[in-house]
Amino acid sequence: MEPRELLKEIVDAMRECGEIILHADRGKNHIDEKAGHANFVTVYDKKIQQVLKERFSEILPEAVFVGEEEDTHASVASGYAFIVDPIDGTTNFIKDYHMSVISVGLLLDGEKYMGAVYNPYLNEMYTAVKGEGAYLNGSPIHVSSQPLENGIVLFGTAPYYEELGRKSFEMAYTYFKKALDVRRSGSAAFDLCCVAAGRAEVYFELCLSPWDFAAGALIVEEAGGKVTTVEGQHPTLSGKCSILATNGICGR
Repeated sequence: MEPRELLKEIVDAMRECGEIILHADRGKNHIDEKAGHANFVTVYDKKIQQVLKERFSEILPEAVFVGEEEDTHASVASGYAFIVDPIDGTTNFIKDYHMSVISVGLLLDGEKYMGAVYNPYLNEMYTAVKGEGAYLNGSPIHVSSQPLENGIVLFGTAPYYEELGRKSFEMAYTYFKKALDVRRSGSAAFDLCCVAAGRAEVYFELCLSPWDFAAGALIVEEAGGKVTTVEGQHPTLSGKCSILATNGICGR
């Protein structure tokens, strides 16, 4: 399948799942807790993941599927691998705070190949294919050219890891003193897309899983930005790590 055709199939499936989010019956939104502080999963996380798993198995049967709500995860080192967060921003979703997205990354031999992030509340679909640029609803996007003093810094608090809370806010305060202001949305994938679209200049979080950033990181890079760990290393797609995304001008 040609890359553009494959991306269209992925995007169509994500838009269908966006309707599930928009029309969720909150009276039936059974919530379970997972390991870590304020770490929740709803029936809709599970439903969307299952729908995407079935659709992607039809679209690209040879690909493995790695979803946040699975207990075990396949290796992504070779061949195609979907890395999916069915609802990034589950706490937002539970609270009906409209800052939740569907995030789908596609790897090829362990490297980022395609990424799509969909915010159904805003009807914003961010996409990227390696080497072909980044797009919002089909129009090209680029990172900001502003320095940090004219920038906005987005951050996540790594809420599932209470030991990282103080350091997260200390870093945010350091940026706050250097930038125009800081923001916290509750969705790593969406924050990465905001950096890609030039709405913010920096995003950081001290511990994320691959499904949180696989799609968004590629979108940032294809929009001309830079993504590393907070320590300046190449992020791993096989486990947890910190993430620092910038417009390539701003840094720590």
